[in-house]
Amino acid sequence: MELKTLKLERRGTTATILLSRPHRRNAWTGRMHTEYRHVLMELDHDPSVRVIVVTGDPDGKAFCAGADTAALEGHSDKGRYDSGTTSDIATPGYGTREEFDATFAYHFGLTKPVIAAINGAAAGVGLVLAAFADLRFAAKGAKFTTAHGRFNFPAEFGLSWVLPRLVGLTHANDLLLSSRVFLAEEAMEIGFLNRCLSEEELMPAVYAYADMLAEKSAPGSLRETKWQVYTDQHRSVGASVREAEHLLETMITHPDYKEGIKAWMEKRAAKWQGG
Repeated sequence: MELKTLKLERRGTTATILLSRPHRRNAWTGRMHTEYRHVLMELDHDPSVRVIVVTGDPDGKAFCAGADTAALEGHSDKGRYDSGTTSDIATPGYGTREEFDATFAYHFGLTKPVIAAINGAAAGVGLVLAAFADLRFAAKGAKFTTAHGRFNFPAEFGLSWVLPRLVGLTHANDLLLSSRVFLAEEAMEIGFLNRCLSEEELMPAVYAYADMLAEKSAPGSLRETKWQVYTDQHRSVGASVREAEHLLETMITHPDYKEGIKAWMEKRAAKWQGG
């Protein structure tokens, strides 16, 4: 697929998706969502990629300013919601668990961690995208808002499910009911972010963390742990323990277990096989 709204960069085992509509502050469109899901599926199937980073094109002066205003006007003119996508859109992360087979929830079914590098404003669907990433790093002063209240929309794309799990019900109700603007510093304080850094520090810190994940954690461990975390949001503690015990018995037979032990004993970086 020809990419018109995204850019893709490679750096070692990390692939970076840049939301790239700089003239519109990287605003989200149906075309962007179509390209995003296509690229995400390709990267998830690429064994050379260990970590996926999502950020905004720096020229756009934002991470993602939300849905493009032209699309919002289009909904109004048509008198109905139009996602701007078609039925043959790619399905990254689908098939892992039924609950994940939905828009943006598909991130939970991916086999690789996704880091949102929030280098500017994240509004509406931009905030949703960040919320469904596994980790969130942001530049100081970046503005956030759920945005939906000003348009008579509901909380979008499962944000009413994921946000309380990230920041707690009290903070989530504040942000969802008010649609107020809040800054990265507050987002860090309430637990939405993993790191809040200067603009200059942001991407180096993101890539250093991605490199650490790729070096220290076996691919199978990253995959299964990620699936455990999100699956456990839907099951009991007993079921979680039993699944962990089953996975332990299975994963201990993989060559990466022996390699991990050997590398630890020899005080060197492991040479993961993956799979």
